[in-house]
Amino acid sequence: MIYQYRNVNVFYKFVNHHKDVTNIFLHGWGASMQNLMFCKDYLTDANTLFIDFPPFGKSGKNPYDWTIFTYANMVISLCEKLNIKKFNLVGHSFGGRVAIIVASIEKAKTQKLVLVDSAGVRPRRSVFYYLKVWSYKIKKKLKLSTGHCGSEDYQKLNQEMKKVFVGIVNTHLDEFLPLITTETLIIFGKQDKVTPIYMAKTLKKKIKNSHLSLINNTGHFCFIDKKLEFVSLLKNFLK
Repeated sequence: MIYQYRNVNVFYKFVNHHKDVTNIFLHGWGASMQNLMFCKDYLTDANTLFIDFPPFGKSGKNPYDWTIFTYANMVISLCEKLNIKKFNLVGHSFGGRVAIIVASIEKAKTQKLVLVDSAGVRPRRSVFYYLKVWSYKIKKKLKLSTGHCGSEDYQKLNQEMKKVFVGIVNTHLDEFLPLITTETLIIFGKQDKVTPIYMAKTLKKKIKNSHLSLINNTGHFCFIDKKLEFVSLLKNFLK
């Protein structure tokens, strides 16, 4: 199905089992709903909503003026359209950013929150990082070659989406974490290098009613590396 939000087509799949609660799955940057679709086979006690975040999957490719708050508002608006009154949020990485905002705003509707290798916490930066940024800015000002700067996710984007991406990664959500009142499960791969373990511990510290589970020998995609262990944690928490 297609939902148009701010002139951008948003592709979604809503599996309605006529239950009171809907599990909403929010994928990471550069991925699509397909990453998390397997979860629906294990969680049949609730309705299920999967969303392709623009510009990924089957959604529109032109969310050029969107911020992280636009993505969150889109999810809230889609829930209103589908008459979803109660939901659990499961967000991976970028999807975790969106879930944090939605859970902090829609407290009454959010039943449970699951943050999987979630981004959103202010990162720790080394002196080397700031030197690298300073060097890039100087070269750009002098119109010298800057090489391939930025992450792999950044390099794959066109110029308009690069601006959106930069705005998102530079929006830190630490101040939203204490606003979350719903019970929260934080699942991280123990060897995650994209969103390191210190971020999981910050989430645990700042979200009051939260639990932390680390999955050994997994990285940023712990739900793929050890699917059954992940599903077991998810199912037990959401039941």
